[in-house]
Amino acid sequence: MSEQSLDVGPGKDERNVVTAEGKVLQVPDGWELLPPGDAGLTRRVKAAGPTWTVKEKKGRRTFSKGVWADAGTIAAAKSKLEAERSTDAYAKRRKSDVARREKKQVEYVEDFFGAVVDFLKFAPNHRSLAERFAKAVTDHATPVGSGTVARTQRIPIERRAESAVIAWMRHQTTAYDHMAIPRVKGKRREVRRMLAEESRRLLTKYRRGESVGAQTCLLQRALDSPTTSLPTSNSVKPRPESSD
Repeated sequence: MSEQSLDVGPGKDERNVVTAEGKVLQVPDGWELLPPGDAGLTRRVKAAGPTWTVKEKKGRRTFSKGVWADAGTIAAAKSKLEAERSTDAYAKRRKSDVARREKKQVEYVEDFFGAVVDFLKFAPNHRSLAERFAKAVTDHATPVGSGTVARTQRIPIERRAESAVIAWMRHQTTAYDHMAIPRVKGKRREVRRMLAEESRRLLTKYRRGESVGAQTCLLQRALDSPTTSLPTSNSVKPRPESSD
């Protein structure tokens, strides 16, 4: 079994793993666990094989717990990679990669902000509120590694914007976070759907241009709260209002 590369789950003991079929395996002697975090090193170790990749599922998300591999293989890959990373050519390429990713992130934040504003479609008399709302949602949802729907590439940006708005409202303008929801299959999804409709009804008022009292509107109160949206490096400035 140690000659095969496998995807496994963590076992009860430090050097045990569990296969997809539920079989408990003992980690071979001479193997060590390479922690997650260095994608380049992990790729090289896995390419040299064999390896056991440890993954743990929590809810709908799967987390990497590292890769078991021969200690000599890990040491050799690490030594070679460190030598390559110490060169001027690598440093220059690394700097270029970082700059490219930062530019791409800035562009995405701007695009996402625009998509949120477009989804909101607030009436002209609520334009300023739409800008503030879109900024709060964007600042929360777009940071790299945030794990929010805004970071997925599986759905169009328009749907990401819509989902992010509804999710933000669910946590900021409803009692969802404090609800005691029965542990019944489908119940949490039912509650989320009900709260989404409640949020959409509020959005409709602003789309129609209705007058909504700032003191009673949960959306405006949430935006005015200093603890609602933490500042991030990905903050965007609201678009200037048009003169028409």
